[in-house]
Formats: sequence, C-alpha cells, structure tokens
Amino acid sequence: MSDLPYTKEVLRLAADATGAGRLDPPCRSHTQFNPACGDRTTIDLRVLEGRITAVAQDTRACILTQASASILGAALAGQNAGDLLNLRRQVEAMLQGGPPPEGRFAAYGALADAAAHAGRHTCVLLPIEAAVNAMAGSDLTEPGG
Repeated sequence: MSDLPYTKEVLRLAADATGAGRLDPPCRSHTQFNPACGDRTTIDLRVLEGRITAVAQDTRACILTQASASILGAALAGQNAGDLLNLRRQVEAMLQGGPPPEGRFAAYGALADAAAHAGRHTCVLLPIEAAVNAMAGSDLTEPGG
C-alpha cells in the first residue's frame, strides 16, 4: 500500500500551524505521544466555567498530526468536554469511512483520505486525544480553582 498523498489542503493546514506555541499559563495541559512513530503533541488550554477560552499546541510530528493540531488551534475555543468527545467520535467514524465532521471542525474533511491508511489514524487523532485528556484531568487548575 502506498503512503498517504499529502494534498495541498493538508499541507496548508500543517503549514498554518494555527495555535502553535504554549499558553503562559495554561489551565490545563496534556502531552500525547505516539510510540509507533515518535509523534508528540502538547495541548494547552485555558478553561473558564467548563468552556475552552484559549488553546495552544506544540506539535513535533508528521504532517497529518500537524494538520490535526492546527485545526484544533483554529476551532477549539468555545468548546467544552462533551464537544471534544463528540469530535473524537466523529473523526473516528470518518477514519472508518464515514462522513467528516461538519461546522467548525469541517476542516477535518481534508484528512479523510487517511481512512485508507489504518496506521495513520493515530496521527490524525493524537491532538484530539491530547485535548480530551487535558480537559479530563490535569495537574493545572482553572483560575481560582
């Protein structure tokens, strides 16, 4: 099986690197690592009353993981933990051949070709998993928390 073709849209998303960097200070943070390929992404969140108010991502990874992290950097503010879990379900379904997410996360459609490459599913999901884990529990707390 040939490797996933990197379309112009995937390359653009990765190059945009929306939200690249770190928050100082974040409320919540989590680093997710893919031991199969060495991809690593850290998602920092500021959260107020259960909603994400700011997001930053520090991603050292393949183009697919970079593109996924950039999509989160552009669209994650305003979301809550339930929204993140729903996004994860939608992207997992897309990677099994279903439709891509709609609305603010429609850009994940650019990564739909990864469905044909099971070994790349983790790459697409890595930043989402980091965000889910950051929301679920972190050593950091919300301001005043």
